[in-house]
Amino acid sequence: MQLLGESYCHQLLHALWLGVSHHRTWQPGSLAAALKNLLLSGKMASNVEAPERWYLALLGFAEHFRTSSPPKIRLCVHCLQAVFQFKPPQRIEARTHLQLGSVLYHHTKNSELARSHLEKAWFISQQVPQFEDVKFEAASILSELFCQQNLVDSAKPLLRKAIQISQQTPYWHCRLLFQLAQLHTLEKDLVSACDLLGVGAEYARVVGSEYTRALFLLSKGMLLLMERKLGEVHPLLTLCGTIVENWQGNPIQKESLRVFFLVLQVTHYLDAGQVKSVKPCLKQLQQCIQTISTLHDDEILPSNPADLFHWLPKEHMCVLVYLVTVMHSMQAGYLEKAQKYTDKALMQLEKLKMLDCSPILSTFQVILLEHIIMCRLVTGHKATALQEISQVCQLCQQSPRLFTNHAAQLHTLLGLYCISVNCMDNAEAQFTTALRLTTHQELWTYIVTNLASVYIREGNRHQELYSLLERINPDHNFPVSSHCLRAAAFYIRGLLSFFQGRYNEAKRFLRETLKMSNAEDLNRLTACSLVLLGHIFYVLGNHRESNNMVVPAMQLASKIPDMSVQLWSSALLKDLNKALGNTMDAHEAAQMHQNFSQQLLQDHIAACSLPEHNLISWTDGPPPVQIQAQNGPTTSLASLL
Repeated sequence: MQLLGESYCHQLLHALWLGVSHHRTWQPGSLAAALKNLLLSGKMASNVEAPERWYLALLGFAEHFRTSSPPKIRLCVHCLQAVFQFKPPQRIEARTHLQLGSVLYHHTKNSELARSHLEKAWFISQQVPQFEDVKFEAASILSELFCQQNLVDSAKPLLRKAIQISQQTPYWHCRLLFQLAQLHTLEKDLVSACDLLGVGAEYARVVGSEYTRALFLLSKGMLLLMERKLGEVHPLLTLCGTIVENWQGNPIQKESLRVFFLVLQVTHYLDAGQVKSVKPCLKQLQQCIQTISTLHDDEILPSNPADLFHWLPKEHMCVLVYLVTVMHSMQAGYLEKAQKYTDKALMQLEKLKMLDCSPILSTFQVILLEHIIMCRLVTGHKATALQEISQVCQLCQQSPRLFTNHAAQLHTLLGLYCISVNCMDNAEAQFTTALRLTTHQELWTYIVTNLASVYIREGNRHQELYSLLERINPDHNFPVSSHCLRAAAFYIRGLLSFFQGRYNEAKRFLRETLKMSNAEDLNRLTACSLVLLGHIFYVLGNHRESNNMVVPAMQLASKIPDMSVQLWSSALLKDLNKALGNTMDAHEAAQMHQNFSQQLLQDHIAACSLPEHNLISWTDGPPPVQIQAQNGPTTSLASLL
């Protein structure tokens, strides 16, 4: 029986930090903005100078071609290149280089030409007084391009110089600090990233922007949570809470800060496996997103240029709240609720992805699919789970970074699938691959716990099993602080003791699991522990006590619903009622057991017949592009317990 846990909070925080848009929607170097500035400048009267007339005409044509459906980028580029034929003044020359570099970077694969134009824009703009928007946007886009080309050592000094000379321009100074901090995070240098965010928070305070100060501090809190520096996180979040509540400004900005703050609190609780303790924060978060959805976007720009930021678009925040709700429901064992919110979130994501190619949307989609896959495995829908695993593979094929960040989880899911169809050798191979690919301690502990269950079921891997159990000893130096994973480790110990016939020891471990799972409403662990305790009491001949365990296990498993625990419980209830002389109840339990067996058998055959079943053999490199069909099931339904 595979154990499903949390281990996704670190991944979500990492995606949020690298995917957030710490900048305004309006881009000063854009063609539309340049046109707007010219039209509002009062120079459209009859005395318009000749250079501005031709410039405005070429700019208008370029913007027309860029916004055509489909965009005519080649013609847009030709119009912008024509500007240089008129030997324009430096301001127009620098801005045009920026516009060309931006168009080529965002709409073509000609990165070298884009780089050339952006470097010229950066160089020329430094010679023009009061030209900050062009100068710093050129530096910002050029550093992005360097990162895309894996030239991080070129991006960092560029950003540092831009930060150094932008101190009199609050918006750009803050934005460039955010950008350099994200770059350090990509390099896994979270210490430098946190230092920069601290500098940004202090700068925002000095220039009178409490809103952006809160953004810097919350971003720093996110990184500290990823680093598990909880001693620093708690006072920082307390300070953030005070700033957010006291700040009076744009209602959407205020509510978005509250969402950011509450998301950090919720993920902190979930990462610690505290499913019950998180409920008040989660409820506040859900109420907050409802409030945001009723507010209209205020197009009035803030008076303080340092406030010209947003964390996430409103639509992205809605998906994010669905996602953390799914994570909570999955841990708590409310699987129907998890499926309901996953369906809502995926529907919303499909709509957003038609208009928005932001990488964070693909990350949200993958994490949602990873959770719904775990739900399917528990509820007895293995064939659907396998097809969704294949869908995650396809998404990862489209993005190398997405695959790098999710490869360990993908192999873990395949390992769980292998357990569900009794392919134990493949399960071991998948978990071993996942362990090799992860550096995240919670995920490592989660994988080891499931691998231990594989070794227990195989029954002949004693040396490897004891080696694993030493590293996840819940009584001594448990490697992580997660309440849920520690409770699962007690369950694994109880399972091993049961198979070894050490029933009193097994009862001690399982009672510890029950105590911990009841404290935080970990329903699935509760159901698993109850049915195993019931089995132990049945073996010991204590049928009344066994019945007292198995009946609530069955009720809880039906509520989750957990097909494997229902199968196990119904088998025990059949034998118990026979032993107690309850013929009618025994017959009813036997009928239930037969129904569950038939459902699981049909699903087993369907899953193993899919071409995607061959994914269980994939243990190296990127996901296979094509999956060959096979002739039929290669595994048996020998045991589902």
